[in-house]
Amino acid sequence: QVQLVESGGGTVQAGDSLRLSCATSGRTFSSFVMAWFRQAPGKEREFVATISPSGGSIWYADSVKGRFTISRDNPKNTVYLRMNSLKPEDTAQYYCAAGYITGAVVTANYAYWGQGTQVTVSS
Repeated sequence: QVQLVESGGGTVQAGDSLRLSCATSGRTFSSFVMAWFRQAPGKEREFVATISPSGGSIWYADSVKGRFTISRDNPKNTVYLRMNSLKPEDTAQYYCAAGYITGAVVTANYAYWGQGTQVTVSS
């Protein structure tokens, strides 16, 4: 069983930055594709970014490209999401996910999920 625990969320003003972390249990972290998704109230969960097991391949949603950076530290079993130039429309619950398909951007391709961390951006 794999457990994912997100942290680093909070309330910030537009233009500020945050770094989310997702710590995972188990010894198989380096074999997982990792991703971040987000879900705003009343909306479906949407893809934000994904990173391959080695970290060599990365994909972003168009809405965050150039502002967000996903990275991973395999020895620490942790994936990060650095968020710069935050906008009110980035307000959402952010979820970490683990799966096996490189480049996957849909929730169905991820087998394991964290509980989420809230990010609120005020204007």
